Amino acid sequence: MLLEGSCHCGAVTFSLQSSTPYPYMRCYCSICRKTAGGGGYAINLGGDAATLKVEGEKDITVFHAHIDGQESAGERRFCRKCGSALWVWDPRWPELVHPFASAIDTELPVPPERVHLMLAYAPDWVQPDIRENDDSFDEYPLESIAGWHEKRGLTSKD
Repeated sequence: MLLEGSCHCGAVTFSLQSSTPYPYMRCYCSICRKTAGGGGYAINLGGDAATLKVEGEKDITVFHAHIDGQESAGERRFCRKCGSALWVWDPRWPELVHPFASAIDTELPVPPERVHLMLAYAPDWVQPDIRENDDSFDEYPLESIAGWHEKRGLTSKD
């Protein structure tokens, strides 16, 4: 599936192919919450890095989160003009790009169920909407984004 995205001010637009287009994962860690604005849709889409096309690259800045006192290799891309979170890329998995669902302009499919992760890090004011078929984890689940999509027959080949 072709995903097209942009920042809020329009300085950056991008597109990439994704076979895992369902925004099913909600992360409650402080990094996702503070850099992407609380909804937790930061790490739930996967895309083919070789297909990433970007316009306005000069307006992108990179942030490396600190995890357990160490700088993460993962690179979070943001618009330097409006601060919109765009995508995450990690050199440990160079073939993948993880666009923020919030930056995608293409209509995304509604997931049949959701995964809530990093619940141990959710602040008291966050009330996760965990539904009957949803999975929840205090930390990271073992299942990958691709595995979640494949197990449910939701992998897009378009």
